[in-house]
Amino acid sequence: MAITSQDICSAADQLNGFVGFHGKRGEHIVRFSEDAFGMDVADDSITPCSEFVWRALQGKRMALCRERLALLLSQHVDDRLNIAEPLRIYMQREDLPEIVAERSLR
Repeated sequence: MAITSQDICSAADQLNGFVGFHGKRGEHIVRFSEDAFGMDVADDSITPCSEFVWRALQGKRMALCRERLALLLSQHVDDRLNIAEPLRIYMQREDLPEIVAERSLR
């Protein structure tokens, strides 16, 4: 079965968990509820993983960012994040450009 760009985008929309920027550590951290961040992560920096992986371009155009997906993959909790096979294939295909799509923020 061939994996399409639409399959990859749908898999990105199914990601679970939240990402926030930890100011003291200077890095992004992943948690599974907004309440799990504590005082070190500003509320306005907490983003659902399914939105975090998209990088804004122009207007409503966004790129599915491999660097941000790599951050999620580095957590080694793929099943909890709901990282599906189409996203793994997307990450392996570095020979192809990032997917760009017109999206509306949730």
